[in-house]
Amino acid sequence: MIEKTPMTRESYESLMQELNHLKEVERPKIVKELAQAREHGDLSENAEYDAAKDKQILLEGRIKKLENKLASAQLIDTSKIKTGKKVVFGATVCLEDSESGDKVTYRIVGADEADVRQKKISINSPLARALIGREVGDTVDVKIPSGEKEYTILDITFR
Repeated sequence: MIEKTPMTRESYESLMQELNHLKEVERPKIVKELAQAREHGDLSENAEYDAAKDKQILLEGRIKKLENKLASAQLIDTSKIKTGKKVVFGATVCLEDSESGDKVTYRIVGADEADVRQKKISINSPLARALIGREVGDTVDVKIPSGEKEYTILDITFR
């Protein structure tokens, strides 16, 4: 049985676009490169052929990886989540660092979508796991490499 991985609709659609591009644009391009390289004769000493073959191997590996991710995706349409009182997958959570008073906002997404620079954290991260099921006003303690950090949930929104 395939273990399902939670994924937002945006991420699913992005992966589908990439997969379609690889299959419909990149794959035919490499097939042409291989055909042109074969025309140059002896394949045993044909650097163009070897390079095209290497590109093909990498491309097929990426296609397989994307197909597996999409097959195991548990698509969660966050647009259908009504504004709730509890933190769930897809929620955007505004937090206040109890020690410094700094405010941060993160959206809880699937592991493949996580990007701290875009303020997206993985559902599997210690912070997200501590937030799931909590409500506005709750305080959560999160273990981090340098010890523990305490946050207060200021707001929960959905988009």
